[in-house]
Amino acid sequence: MNHCLAIWNFDMEIKVMIIIFVVLRHTMLLLNSRLLISAETVVTCDGFVQRLSCDSGVIRVQSSTFGRTNGNICSVGRPQGQTSNTLCSVDVHEVSKRCDGLSMCELNTQGLVEHDPCDGTYKYYTTNYTCIQAETSVTCHGGYAYLSCENGKIHINTANYGRTDKVTCSEGRPSNELQNSSCYSPNALAPVSKSCNGLESCELFATQTVFTDPCVGTYKYLAVSYFCLPSALRTSVICEHANNTLKCEQGAVIHIHTANYGRTDRSTCSVRRRASQTTKTDCYSSNSMEIVTNGCEGNNSCVLVASNGVFSDPCFGTFKYLYVSYSCVAKYCKLPEASGLVMTL
Repeated sequence: MNHCLAIWNFDMEIKVMIIIFVVLRHTMLLLNSRLLISAETVVTCDGFVQRLSCDSGVIRVQSSTFGRTNGNICSVGRPQGQTSNTLCSVDVHEVSKRCDGLSMCELNTQGLVEHDPCDGTYKYYTTNYTCIQAETSVTCHGGYAYLSCENGKIHINTANYGRTDKVTCSEGRPSNELQNSSCYSPNALAPVSKSCNGLESCELFATQTVFTDPCVGTYKYLAVSYFCLPSALRTSVICEHANNTLKCEQGAVIHIHTANYGRTDRSTCSVRRRASQTTKTDCYSSNSMEIVTNGCEGNNSCVLVASNGVFSDPCFGTFKYLYVSYSCVAKYCKLPEASGLVMTL
């Protein structure tokens, strides 16, 4: 079996969809092409409920903004003075925090942004997200979760110990323990990733002895989404202000699997750093995948710089790092004749 055919068979076995994309006059970048199912944009007027959903796969928010960049959107019944300022926009990282890894997510937009970016202007939320194919696991409080990959290694996508709806793990529970559906643990991703990343299987205990209790009195559960990535996966960690080169062997090119500029644990890039600079472990830059994929995907090598100037600052005061997982694949892959597809990486 040749190398390209092996790649195709492996991807089919782990249910990862390959998307063939076309370069138009204005190039559209499709993030992590083997994991992408669909891309959506949702616009919600301020004060209304924003709803994100995936018919297949789970949500990964690429960007979310609050403000006004168009005079016509959400303008019906509004005086001109409330819609004329079209230079108003701020990033909303809370949408990614609450929705990533879920198949459906509803957000009351009130209170998502602490500061009004343009007082007197009627604003709206614009969220761009993709539906990615991922394995999921939900474990009620006190239970054990078992994650496994028949082929490849586990890579955690999202993790939350809390409650995001009133139905999951509700059997036999009193109503007052189910009402808080906006319960998110501040540190779930770090211990789950530490326990599972790079392994073929792992066990997780859903309890506040492992995760801090984000909502006392609410009955919680551990929700995890994860990928089964190729065993030949490579990783790169670049501390803030530094750079590094990703490089493949001759005849092979880079394929990006995951990327994040921020911080998801306290130990990485922590030498000689104050405790206050490493305590925040739920820090994600929403444009990480787009920037890294744009610079590296399909190239034999690329240089990555971990800085706020490249990715923007997702958590002010925290010392960040860029984490990238990638693999090296054959430069030209002709897929099996039955598929009728040819992919050039």
